[in-house]
Formats: sequence, C-alpha cells, structure tokens
Amino acid sequence: MTLRHFKIFVSVCDTMNMTSAAEQLFMSQSAVSQAIAELEKHYDVKLFERLSRKLYLTQAGQKLLSYARYIIRMNEVVENDMKTLHQNGFIRIGASVTVGAHVLPGLVSDFKKMNPQTNVEVIEDNTANIENLILQDKIDMGLVEGETSSPDILCRAFMDDELVLICSSNHRFAARTVIEPKELEKEDFIIREKGSGTRKTFEDKMNENHLSWRVTWTCNNADTIKMAVSEGLGISVISKRAVVNEVASGLLCQKYAQGISFKRQFKVIYHKNKYLTGIINQFIGMLND
Repeated sequence: MTLRHFKIFVSVCDTMNMTSAAEQLFMSQSAVSQAIAELEKHYDVKLFERLSRKLYLTQAGQKLLSYARYIIRMNEVVENDMKTLHQNGFIRIGASVTVGAHVLPGLVSDFKKMNPQTNVEVIEDNTANIENLILQDKIDMGLVEGETSSPDILCRAFMDDELVLICSSNHRFAARTVIEPKELEKEDFIIREKGSGTRKTFEDKMNENHLSWRVTWTCNNADTIKMAVSEGLGISVISKRAVVNEVASGLLCQKYAQGISFKRQFKVIYHKNKYLTGIINQFIGMLND
C-alpha cells in the first residue's frame, strides 16, 4: 500500500463521507472509493460499515487509522529531516593519520565558519583503510598521503608534504649536518604500519636509492614514533609537519640524507561514481584554494 492510500483513508475517516473527502483531496469520488476498496482487498478486512447511507469505522478500520496517522506523520518527519539535511549539508571525511593530525583540523574549522549548520564527521585511519571505507560508501571522501590501488578511486593532489629523518639529541647523527645514505642501513628504524602512506613513501625512496633498512618497531601513530625516537630506540622518517614542536624544543633532531628527497603530496580521494553534493564540492573547492 502507498502513502496515497493512507492519506485518502485518513481523509475519509476525518469526514466520514466519501464526497467530502474527495473534495478535500481534489479527487473524484470514484477514485476515493477505489482507494478504499484497494485497502480492504489488500488487508482482506472491512474498514467501513455502510448503514443508512452513512459510514461507520469497523474495529479493523479503527486499528488501521492509528497506523495510517503514524505512517503519514513519520513521512512528514522524514521529509523535514531530508530537507534540513539538504539545506545544511552533511559530510563524512576519512583522513590518514598525518593529514588528520596536522591539516584537517584547520580545514574543518575554516569550513565550519563558512557553513556553521553543516555536520562534518571524521574518521582517522591509514590510507589503505580510508580507501576501503570509500569503496564501502562509509565515507564520502578521504584526505590521504598514501597511494590508492582501486581503479574506482579518483584522486586529486591538494598539498605538498615532505618527510624528514629524525633522531634523538643523543644519537650519533645529531651533530651531523648531512647523513650519508649508506649509514642508514646500520640503523634501527621505527616506522608506520603497512597501509600507511608515510611508510609507503619511505620504502619507495629507500628502494629507489638501493638501500636496505632494518625495522625494529612498527607503530600506527606519529606520537609513539616520536617518543620512541626521543628515547634513543631508533630513528625514523616522518612528516616534517609532525615534528615542528619537538625539533624546536630540542627533543628531536631533524636531518637530511644526502641525495634523498622524501617528498610527496596530500590527496583528496573519492569514488568515481560518488554523487558530489553542493556542500562536498564546496569542501573540495576549498582544498584547491
């Protein structure tokens, strides 16, 4: 049964007259009678008793009236909520760890100032998991530093980033201006987990320069890496944005390996078949600006 059937039924119940209901609904009386007959046939019950040219609700009719009013009311709630959602907007954003910690908060803050009624929901994870969430339509877009693998994902660069070599202030590299690449092979590395864009950039650059590396600690967040490095447990390669405060305070030392540039780009990704609402396009446009 359709919402139309229930609206006709309620109107007949309110007037207890087919003709009056038809006038209220700007319909023919025959169309109203047909709708009621279809309801009775569908539920296999009698909704009205017709006595002396008057209508009386049966017990089944009284029961259905309660449901019909509820269904109509809930439809109005859905309509209002959907209209409000369309007007105010809603965005689900996935962010890889580096972007989520050092770029996205400022972006969302600026966006919310322009769109205070828009709801923004954020999930932070590594690039591979953000990609999977997009493929499952659990988020609308992702802001990531890593590479995607699915042909269904569209990708646009929006910001440059650079990874730097970090060590503790007591490490043998601390007093050096430049590090010879071959010396990296002698060190213990503390790096991000598989699926992380930071790890992928690190591994790709090391392979390009024909360097091996030894991993002694794998972490899924930058804070643990920075703490472990500061304690002298190894060295790491991490986004320059992530260690600004620690380098300024002297807790960590930022170094460069001669001839190796760990540069990359932050990217916005989304499904190629994703319908981009006006508010999503506005957010993407802000990234490009």
